[in-house]
Amino acid sequence: MLDACAVLLDETGYEALSTTRIAERAAVAIGSVYQFFPDKRAITQELTRRNVEEFVRRVDRTFLEEEYRGWEEAVDVIIDIYVDMHRTVPGFKSLHFGDAVDLNLLDSDSENNTVIAGRLRGLFLKEFGLADSDELDLAVLVAVEAGDAVLKLAFRRDPDGTPEMIDAAKHLIRGFLARQLKSWSPR
Repeated sequence: MLDACAVLLDETGYEALSTTRIAERAAVAIGSVYQFFPDKRAITQELTRRNVEEFVRRVDRTFLEEEYRGWEEAVDVIIDIYVDMHRTVPGFKSLHFGDAVDLNLLDSDSENNTVIAGRLRGLFLKEFGLADSDELDLAVLVAVEAGDAVLKLAFRRDPDGTPEMIDAAKHLIRGFLARQLKSWSPR
């Protein structure tokens, strides 16, 4: 059902999505949909959770398999993972991290990008031995918000993402973080 929802989101968008269409695409009875999900919003929320977990898994796996010289290189890799998922994971381009459905989807007390920033902050602390601070929290949150906005713009202009805008997002984030957190350094 989640896979059917993802494909339909990409084909028709959230407004045209319905539980009936999801059931038809998934080749299940409508009662089966309602057994697990009360409405289309609940289905898209679960799809968003799945996408976020997949994003975090891909980032974690990449960091386990590869050695990075510093956080700057890691920023590029994280953006590359986001871009790849936008291009290849059904439903991701329609939902991103859930802002189309619910800004507080991942945590009722925090906006979705704040949750993503917290996960990335934890990764930077673990992988690069950065000093934990309020400045780090703020810098990573601003970087996530800015990167999210520029990457959305890149994909609004081109279904595959405007390469120049993707590069601009990388430069913007690296430059901002470098200025804000001068004391950062790889181990």
